[in-house]
Amino acid sequence: MITHIQGKLIEKNPTNVVIDCNGIGYFLNISLHTFSQIPDKEYLKLFTHLQVKEDSHTLFGFASLAEREIFRLLVSVSGIGASTARTMLSSLTPKQIREGIVADDVVLIQSVKGIGLKTAQRVIIELKDKIIKVYDIDEASLVQSNTNKDEALSALEVLGFAKKQSERIIDKLVSNQPEASVESLIKEALKNL
Repeated sequence: MITHIQGKLIEKNPTNVVIDCNGIGYFLNISLHTFSQIPDKEYLKLFTHLQVKEDSHTLFGFASLAEREIFRLLVSVSGIGASTARTMLSSLTPKQIREGIVADDVVLIQSVKGIGLKTAQRVIIELKDKIIKVYDIDEASLVQSNTNKDEALSALEVLGFAKKQSERIIDKLVSNQPEASVESLIKEALKNL
């Protein structure tokens, strides 16, 4: 119904924004991902999703069409409401969610606050085929990079490095070079640790 809102940014918070569009102030719920994408400019355009319930109409705003598409896919899963989908997009980027679902990464999906094992499995089962079809993702390359990532992380742990710090560095390296070998991931991570 409402596909985007463009206007003057009146208020900006980590969970919502208010945009004045021709004298009407629209309150849009946003994810932390969108919050980080919003420039501190006077004028702003956000893509929207309108959720209609018996007792409320709620607008959600997104910095990109890709984020809105992932949000819509997530709310199509039973057990995932709009607030849980927004929490997922606040914890993970749309790309991480897509790749996590395709790679059957239950631990990644489950790392989001409020998502248990069964819900994470349901998200993967219900959305994997849709995401592969819509985004034309090569499943084999994702599984391979995931294996390389896991092997590099366990090697760094054996070497005595903290898991959280190693994970952050390896994630950054994998996102920049998805085809990187285990050896190159470890070498690059050691330079940054």
